[in-house]
Amino acid sequence: MRKLMNWAVKAMTFAGFAAASATTVSAETVYQVPAMADFSGPFAAIMPMVGPGREGVVNWWNAEVGAKLGVKLEMKSYDTRYDTAQTASLWPGVLATKPLIGLSLGGPDVSAVQQRLATDKVPMILGSAATGFSWRANQWVMSTRPTFAHEITGFVEWFQKNKAGGNRPVKVAMFTTEASPTFADLGKGINAYAKANPAMINLIEMVYVEPQPADVTLQLRRVLNAGAELILVPTNIQQAVAVKRAMQALGKNVPIAYSIHNSPAMLQKLLGSVAAMEGDYEVHSGVIATDEPTEAKKFYDMLIAKYGMKAPWHSLTTIGMSQALVMVRTVEAGARKHGGDKLTGELLYKILIDTNFSGKDFYGLTGGDLDYSVDAPFPTRDPRVNIGQVVGGKLTTVASQVPVPKLVKW
Repeated sequence: MRKLMNWAVKAMTFAGFAAASATTVSAETVYQVPAMADFSGPFAAIMPMVGPGREGVVNWWNAEVGAKLGVKLEMKSYDTRYDTAQTASLWPGVLATKPLIGLSLGGPDVSAVQQRLATDKVPMILGSAATGFSWRANQWVMSTRPTFAHEITGFVEWFQKNKAGGNRPVKVAMFTTEASPTFADLGKGINAYAKANPAMINLIEMVYVEPQPADVTLQLRRVLNAGAELILVPTNIQQAVAVKRAMQALGKNVPIAYSIHNSPAMLQKLLGSVAAMEGDYEVHSGVIATDEPTEAKKFYDMLIAKYGMKAPWHSLTTIGMSQALVMVRTVEAGARKHGGDKLTGELLYKILIDTNFSGKDFYGLTGGDLDYSVDAPFPTRDPRVNIGQVVGGKLTTVASQVPVPKLVKW
């Protein structure tokens, strides 16, 4: 009899624990987060880095933050093939899942959904830089970075003050293409900046070449003979490699500046090693993925050790991490203000517009504080740029939180 009574007590205790557990589970509100991806298109090679970067942050946040707020985010990737039409065809199915907030990959999905998101009430976070043609009011795809032109001009002003003496304009040439709307827009932005700031920059030439040029030696020789002391190639990997090989063929060592998506980490296999880019720069508002023990690197190491994230410490991994961090911090702010079970896309859009997010919340993965407004889908109040340089065969951070100049629309 005593054994029977003990068993009954244990059974009742277990039932109590089970009921408590069920109550906890039922109190957790699950929200859908669509993540635009490219597993079979031109940028499929970046997904083993961008994808795990996103997932690691979401897994960490669900466990350490969301659980305390009664919120769980379920992220699902959608293969857009980096194609506008494919994204548009997928979107009705995405909407059927009643998404709360999403992650954008780049220009094609922004083009496909940007003008309908205000109606669909689904804000999205873009990890890439913004563009001049997205600089419009009431946009719902918010970039973690300012425009490419903002990033480049921040670097140019830093270079003029720190490398060109600060008392004359720095002589610059830039390579881009008119075949890409984003890169053509970048050319327009830098041209507009150069015309408005002749004391800061002497733009020798905006060199327009093919997206995948076979050789640019003639063009590079022309601008170097004209006195260019800085070459900008913030476009794609193919143009960056072509310009670097032309520089090597000419036996010159004029520094080249790249962006995050064609950074030295992306170019090293094609050029032999990072050392092949000695003296060159990496310029953007994300983190410079060096071996230095930065806060961003420590956060990455924690995700690897504790949450099983499988991605190399790489500039592209940081893109996925940073956009996911902005997304979860937005959800977090909404849950604290309105309650974890009351979140909507419209509420989160208002959070994005009304909140000045501290850079401390992003572990150094952004250029600083983030603020958005109805006037621009990117940070405008005080955007910053980070600058890396290959020194002694290694990528090193040479300047952080460099102010970006105020630009007018071009």
